[in-house]
Amino acid sequence: MSRPKNQNYKGHGLSKGKEREQRVSIRFKTTLMNTLMDVLRHRPGWVEVKDEGEWDFYWCDVSWLRENFDHTYMDEHVRISHFRNHYEVARSQGKGIFLFRRLKDIMDWRKGTAGKKLTGLEAPPARNAVNPSGSHDSRSSDDQKDEIPVENYVAQRYIENPYLIGGRKFDLRVYVLVMSYIPLRAWLYRDGFARFSNTRFTLSSIDDQYVHLTNVAVQKTSPDYHPKKGCKWMLQRFRQYLASKHGPEAVEALFSDMDNIFVRSLQSVQKVIISDKHCFELYGYDILIDQNLKPWLLEVNASPSLTASSQEDYELKTCLLEDTLHVVDMEARLTGREKRVGGFDLMWNDGPVSREEGTPDLSGMGNFVTNTHLGCVNDRSNQLRQLFRSLQSQKKASS
Repeated sequence: MSRPKNQNYKGHGLSKGKEREQRVSIRFKTTLMNTLMDVLRHRPGWVEVKDEGEWDFYWCDVSWLRENFDHTYMDEHVRISHFRNHYEVARSQGKGIFLFRRLKDIMDWRKGTAGKKLTGLEAPPARNAVNPSGSHDSRSSDDQKDEIPVENYVAQRYIENPYLIGGRKFDLRVYVLVMSYIPLRAWLYRDGFARFSNTRFTLSSIDDQYVHLTNVAVQKTSPDYHPKKGCKWMLQRFRQYLASKHGPEAVEALFSDMDNIFVRSLQSVQKVIISDKHCFELYGYDILIDQNLKPWLLEVNASPSLTASSQEDYELKTCLLEDTLHVVDMEARLTGREKRVGGFDLMWNDGPVSREEGTPDLSGMGNFVTNTHLGCVNDRSNQLRQLFRSLQSQKKASS
């Protein structure tokens, strides 16, 4: 971004030298008081900036992004945690979920909400009312006051045959880190979790949220919810369970199908996302598995919850965030050729990334295996130790 002449613009990271110059001190800012703050405050050489102080790294919320991104000058090395229009691939954010059996039920529900003030879980009305023919209504504003506001909803088919474990429904939370959209460069985290409902599955009570919605925000309000145990399995445990029931080949095919979901969903918005070298995005994917071991994309979250619901969850999110910062690489230690950093594996780098070293032969794709290890062993501590030791040796050898 060029330096604006407008004096109302704010500048960050000014006079800090070249982009890839190694930095000893990183000034960070965030308003999120959860696991993220713990990770940032304990990172060596990182210093917290409050109020209006200049920063090098900002894990911002989307409200700041909307109000300030277009009015902020950022130096080459500065990074923020969202792309300008991140919502193109992540619009729902888990809000406004309603379950219905028949189309008539939707119409009856809609009539019941007409004229009432919308709640925080419902979509806001569109700016323009539209008549049944689809053209703009040209009547006076006084006449339009009695009209039902036009609202936008997404209708999804309910997957009525979900894969059950212990008679309970679940979905998977998987983390994908996007460092660039043009070219597309995406990393897949090895860890994640399965979120279970607290009540046994049945289609006879479609209005029971404890049966059908696996969100922790919903399940923790269940009368018999156990806060220490929660309703989660780590992905390693889930993958091992499936392998014991269906064999490793079936599980490998399932996880390969999920890889396709991650890549295709990002490619679908690649041309409309405003790709900026200052931005990165940590997405939380929610995947449902059916009885045929077919994965279904439920939604993509651009601001996945970083608040821990248990000690195990805290450890997972701490490692996830630490490795996110390693990949973002504010310290400029990486070469840019790495295929693994901690728990992250480079999944797509303007094309599929192979597990094998060297340049893969993509002509037939017969023996090509994507560089993803979702639900596999995550020996991140040893990998990071070896990685940074190797980078230090390379630096000494070249100096």
